[in-house]
Amino acid sequence: MDNKAEVREFLMSRRARISPADVGLPAGANRRVAGLRRAEVAMLADVSVEYYAKLERGDIAGASAGVLEALARALRLDETERMHLLDLARAADGIPTSGRPRRRATAQQPARAGLQRTLDAITGGPAFVRDRHQNLIATNALAAAFYSPVIGTSGRVPNLARFQFLDPASRDFYPDWELFAQMCVGIMRVEAGRDPHDRAMQDLVGELTTRSETFARLWSAHDVRTHGTGTKRFQHPIVGELTLLYEELTVTAEDGLSLLIYTAEPGSPSAERLQMLANWSADVPARTAPSE
Repeated sequence: MDNKAEVREFLMSRRARISPADVGLPAGANRRVAGLRRAEVAMLADVSVEYYAKLERGDIAGASAGVLEALARALRLDETERMHLLDLARAADGIPTSGRPRRRATAQQPARAGLQRTLDAITGGPAFVRDRHQNLIATNALAAAFYSPVIGTSGRVPNLARFQFLDPASRDFYPDWELFAQMCVGIMRVEAGRDPHDRAMQDLVGELTTRSETFARLWSAHDVRTHGTGTKRFQHPIVGELTLLYEELTVTAEDGLSLLIYTAEPGSPSAERLQMLANWSADVPARTAPSE
């Protein structure tokens, strides 16, 4: 991915969404741009118009931490957007986002035995490990049953992004399909900003952009987000509607892996249905993603 193009389009898209009224500036007459003008962003960030124009062209290498923070405030970036801007700047400077080397897990490698045992020890809800490319690396037994529409029988590494945008079954599985699509792309945008030289991510983005108009539209918006915690709705083909809480934890031993756990509110219909799914999956072994 072209770092300069990523910086340019990200800054332009953030500038375009802010109106003068949002920052206490008069709109004035003959305004021809969506959102703020470059000069207005420069004023808010306390930098020269020429310097901001240089940054917006993508020439962000060498920008100081103070300038980047001022720019984040001027553009009203949230924490995820702010970190994305810093990641893009680090990439432009050739600085890795991680301070120490880590063994990079790939979908071709089976999950470590200790990691799989950790998943197996979680019995109260679906638990799975996802990599930076949205591959399902490993699951506990309940997650294997829960994600059976995603895992399928193709023998290919289960990938949440491909399922989201290329499999018609995703529209049944995700009642809030558009919201899930936005979340998926936003998370991938964050990962792409952290490592613009990630060939696997480039290939995945290229595939999805070519095959899905919705993905292409969302990718071009340059919105970013992190997962963290929240509530999601699902329509499972076996047990029906599920409303589940989720928590995401970083697997610090391996770069790019996240552990996600879904749970249901105790005593809720979703908790009863999740238990039904657990009973159904009792004889289904925990699934490690196959090699491609």
